[in-house]
Amino acid sequence: MDTTTTEINEIQLDEKIVTKQDEPKRVKVIFLNDDGTPMEFVIQCLTTIYRHSADTAQEITLIIHEEGSGVVGVYTHEIAEQKAIETTNLARGSGFPLQIKLEEE
Repeated sequence: MDTTTTEINEIQLDEKIVTKQDEPKRVKVIFLNDDGTPMEFVIQCLTTIYRHSADTAQEITLIIHEEGSGVVGVYTHEIAEQKAIETTNLARGSGFPLQIKLEEE
């Protein structure tokens, strides 16, 4: 009786796969000053949507008014976009032209 021997080749991989997870990019939400949006409405948005205290909201609103724009928060892209859309919808629904821009940090 003939016996056949089967050889098994072993392959060793010394290569290591390294996955690098970067922190998600942060995005600034910026309100732009205009002549048609009341400061009280901006303060309302800052306290309800962006969760600022009344004092902080008032300070940010004054910066927007005096400097022409102001950062109201820094978030991941998805959250920044969602908050900007929510704010824009509220402003348009209330008849105000508030403009918002998103900018990478």
